[in-house]
Amino acid sequence: MTSKPSYIIKVAGRRLEWPTVVLTAVIYGGFLAVTWWWDALPLPVVALAGGWLVAWHGSLQHEVIHGHPTGNQRINNAIGSVPLSLWLPYEIYRESHLEHHRDEHLTDPIEDPESSYFTRAAWQRLGPVGRVLARWNTTLFGRLTIGPAVMLLSFLVQEARLLGAGEPGRARIWTVHLIGAAFVVLWVTAVCNMPLWLYFFGFVYLAAALTRLRSYAEHRYAERHEERTAIVENSHLFGLLFLYNNLHVLHHLKPGISWYRLPGVYRLNRDDLIATNGGLVYNSYWDIARRFFVKPHDSITHPNHS
Repeated sequence: MTSKPSYIIKVAGRRLEWPTVVLTAVIYGGFLAVTWWWDALPLPVVALAGGWLVAWHGSLQHEVIHGHPTGNQRINNAIGSVPLSLWLPYEIYRESHLEHHRDEHLTDPIEDPESSYFTRAAWQRLGPVGRVLARWNTTLFGRLTIGPAVMLLSFLVQEARLLGAGEPGRARIWTVHLIGAAFVVLWVTAVCNMPLWLYFFGFVYLAAALTRLRSYAEHRYAERHEERTAIVENSHLFGLLFLYNNLHVLHHLKPGISWYRLPGVYRLNRDDLIATNGGLVYNSYWDIARRFFVKPHDSITHPNHS
């Protein structure tokens, strides 16, 4: 890439990053406010605000995984570890996401923990009903509706197997996580008197759907691993929600760049980035919806696995 600013080389996160500190206060403060005053607001507003805030919190977790906003990862982990989503332990997310950043394995259903592809053997094991649901889940409509349920259930089944097999450290991670999730549930239900169903569907499930929107077209198999990561341009609202992770190829090339610097770095290096990823560019999430709302984004099975 040409004309690189200094901070594309000097990775951010070694000093306090105030924009991310302010963002942290906005997310947690907004969450406390919406849950505390939920019964004074229309239910659609509660659900939309709650889903946005929990999805935004997921984006914040992604940011702290990559070393922000301080130079002390213990502090960063403390910022990101509050389990607002209830279902995903931060420590497991951190471990799997850093593994996902081994770019040479991107999209591989065995090596990449965030791959949406199946091996042919796994596809056959799904059975007729499972294959129907999986095909539906390859469309954007399916990813936004049943996608969160598929993600949650498949993750929890996998984790139950690891716990049953005595995976080292797993019981400790889940014990800590469940204690934190219990405090969130107590705050929501006992202190704020919000029905648990409203929190689950309005906050947790909607947030998972928004996250599914972000990840839907992020990666697609190509022979060169540099061409497996997409760019979604002209997404100002969702860009803020996803902390500009829509500029995904830049994030994979330079994962240490702070969220608020990504748009500027992208503008300076746009032509080189598009050349690097083979032109895998979408003109907004509306463009993705127009193309793939009821059509598959890609083949459901990975071409390199029988």
